[in-house]
Amino acid sequence: MTGRRMGKGERIESDSFRIIEAGMQGRFDGQHLPIVMRVIHATGDFQFEEILQFHPGAIESGIRAVRAGKDIFVDVRMVEAGINKKALSRFGGSVVCHISDDDVEKAALQREMTRAECAVEKAFINNGSDVNIGIVAIGNAPTALIRLMEIIDSGMAPPELIAGVPVGFVKAEESKAALAKQDYPFITCLGKKGGSPVAAAIINAIVRLAGQ
Repeated sequence: MTGRRMGKGERIESDSFRIIEAGMQGRFDGQHLPIVMRVIHATGDFQFEEILQFHPGAIESGIRAVRAGKDIFVDVRMVEAGINKKALSRFGGSVVCHISDDDVEKAALQREMTRAECAVEKAFINNGSDVNIGIVAIGNAPTALIRLMEIIDSGMAPPELIAGVPVGFVKAEESKAALAKQDYPFITCLGKKGGSPVAAAIINAIVRLAGQ
């Protein structure tokens, strides 16, 4: 019996990953490698092999959260759009994004905060013990990452994994440097680079690993 014939898109993706692996410096192996490769695939940028940072327990914790059916909180719709929700749903999890909620927009105006900050508060403070969020993926809003770390510092148990990779020039670099110093599971990238495609790529790679 012959194996399933790959479609054209699958062949292109397979060729892309072969090219990526051949162009890498060999800094990562094991379960780290597919995550780094998928980020490079999403961005076309080999520098991510140099700037991605992993907490020692990050991947194991993320896989455990996916397999337990935990939800994934994201900061913006672009991250939500990039996550393979069909693959995630097989484990019972879903993607949570509050950035466009009416009450979040209203709170942001009233309190002179960013919508991303208020969205984090809605997920982790206002929803209280009902929250089923196990993973946080932040690709755009450093203020969301900063607020989340503040909430954790105030006594909230951290989620199983924080993939904090906001892109930009204002607080992005600082927020990721702060995350890289934490003792709870994280994946981040140092410097100004990052973005929604990076956050989604990390999550998709972890979901794939959870299915293996």
